[in-house]
Amino acid sequence: MCKLETNLDDCSGELLGYTMERLLEAGALDVQYLPAFMKKNRPAWQLQVLCRQENIERLEQIIFSETTTIGIRRCFMERSVLPRKQASVRTPYGQVQVKLCQTPQGERRYVEYASAAQLAKEQGVPLAAVYEAAVRVDLP
Repeated sequence: MCKLETNLDDCSGELLGYTMERLLEAGALDVQYLPAFMKKNRPAWQLQVLCRQENIERLEQIIFSETTTIGIRRCFMERSVLPRKQASVRTPYGQVQVKLCQTPQGERRYVEYASAAQLAKEQGVPLAAVYEAAVRVDLP
């Protein structure tokens, strides 16, 4: 794993949002912006991108192309992940995609946002209702 990181004090919110979309589409595992203060107390954003080593160059090119940065830091790291699998559960609102993760205490279910959001819009119900239904329903 690698974390790409840069500070941005002169980049608009629109550019940052667009950059995040491009990075995720290009294979970034996670993208986040953290508030930061740079020299002379200028407010800024710290862009952090988690990626696999084979995607570093492609993602750096996006960061250089889409933001005002003139340098990117690389931090190589290891990570621990829980065993997981995808599943689909039937709720009163329709099918919802979930991720099932094995923890030392047993299985944990995570509702996939995009699936739940689409269903909530289609059914005209609150997103929270779809989430609650997806977590409560028994798996086959």
